[in-house]
Amino acid sequence: MEGDIFSGMGKGTEVDGKVLQTFQNNFVQVQDILDQNRLLINEINHNHESKIPGNMSINVGLIRELNNNIRRVVDIYADLSSSFTKSVEASSEGESGGSLKSNGKASLKRIRSG
Repeated sequence: MEGDIFSGMGKGTEVDGKVLQTFQNNFVQVQDILDQNRLLINEINHNHESKIPGNMSINVGLIRELNNNIRRVVDIYADLSSSFTKSVEASSEGESGGSLKSNGKASLKRIRSG
């Protein structure tokens, strides 16, 4: 995975392919929202510069949409952070021979050599 965003994560850290796919999908979703925000900001600026009362009132709805998009981006990044933390914790527990049961309690597994 040379040149990949996760290639420099450190020795012994393995990132599951499913996790990488989730990150990629979320980053694409964020980029789409940011592209939409750029268009909204351009439209807001155009309406503001026109000083036409109807355009100014349209800006209220556009600014609400922009704010909602920003909230969505924040939520996506929060979910990404949480997923990444869980992935790293699961990876480090796997390296140490420990695992989490579905009830959240740790259990140790004996690793056989050979």
